[in-house]
Amino acid sequence: MIKIHPNVSAIPSEKTTLKSSSNLEAADAVVLTVWKKSLLFNCNGFTVFDAKGNLVFRVDNYMAGSGSNGEIVLMDAGGKPLFTIRRKRLSLADNWLVYDGETVVNPLFSVKKHMNILNTKCLAHVSSGTTGSGSNGKNIVYEIEGSYSQRSCAVYDENRRRVAEIKQKEAVGGVAFGVDVFRLIVEPNMEMSVAMAIVILLDQMFGSSRRFST
Repeated sequence: MIKIHPNVSAIPSEKTTLKSSSNLEAADAVVLTVWKKSLLFNCNGFTVFDAKGNLVFRVDNYMAGSGSNGEIVLMDAGGKPLFTIRRKRLSLADNWLVYDGETVVNPLFSVKKHMNILNTKCLAHVSSGTTGSGSNGKNIVYEIEGSYSQRSCAVYDENRRRVAEIKQKEAVGGVAFGVDVFRLIVEPNMEMSVAMAIVILLDQMFGSSRRFST
């Protein structure tokens, strides 16, 4: 059997801000393995490991499908809440709010599904604060392009720099993992926790529970 998670030791959590601090510019990109499975028995969720097999992030209360009204909490390895994710109420589009820790006031950023049929490669926009900017791009800080169903996505910042990628994971010996195990590559100028929050929301918008996926 192919080993996905050799270790389950906690690592220090990062500060939950929308962007990384400038002192990380010289660091290398971080490659994480994302497993769409909770460590808890009989729970849906996500489990994320670093290159050494250490547990980095976990989601134990995941409710598949964007029709869910429940909260999704992204935690660090020790179970500390990093982000609380909620669907925006009274929104006609897929629009989600991401809050710091367990708070549900003053969201750090919002993520909105892209609906423009003239630009099919764009999946979603990440905007600062509570409201997406629409087509003028004033508040947009990240744009996600590609295909989540194929686990082939890239996240670009406002300067069109690629700051994160979602890629299929190649198993040792050529055995495919499938779509439930994949790589998340995070550049040093983006917070790992923000990148993982984007993964969770892409799964809500375009995951297997959705009728139409991209």
